[in-house]
Amino acid sequence: MFSGAATEGERASADLARQRILRRLAELIPDDPPVEYKFTFRDMWSHKVFLALLRRYGLKPYRYHAQRYTTVMVQVPKRFVDETLWPEFQKINSELNAYLQEITDRVVKQVLHEDASNAVVVDRPLEIEIHSDRSSNTVKSETSRDRQSETANHPAAPKKNKKTKKRKKKKKHKR
Repeated sequence: MFSGAATEGERASADLARQRILRRLAELIPDDPPVEYKFTFRDMWSHKVFLALLRRYGLKPYRYHAQRYTTVMVQVPKRFVDETLWPEFQKINSELNAYLQEITDRVVKQVLHEDASNAVVVDRPLEIEIHSDRSSNTVKSETSRDRQSETANHPAAPKKNKKTKKRKKKKKHKR
């Protein structure tokens, strides 16, 4: 509310709301002692919003060594999480996601391709059409073995585990 406030009165109102929430948090601590919470986020945008929200209320987010970047630890009273922090985060995050979706759709349509729809769901591989000077041929999709060799070097292809390769070699030698 504070950053989006257009007038001095709106800013003052937003600051008063923030002060009320901080007082509420201070009141909860004696009755509801802080508990360590672990929050994990799927994307960096949600992560950043949550960190900013925690800091807005004077909470100190942290993470342990070897935890993922998108993991946030915080000590906070349970009631504050349930009644204030999490509902506010969900509202802000849903607005952010809607905004990012709108921007992404606009960029895709204007810069990449006007069709921004999802991929079609099919039951089996589509047939590949090959157009040549001789005639128009339709060829069935390549075998799974051909597909594996073709995608093996692609960055999005699943990486094979070295241990799995060694196990396969050992099995071959045992036969």
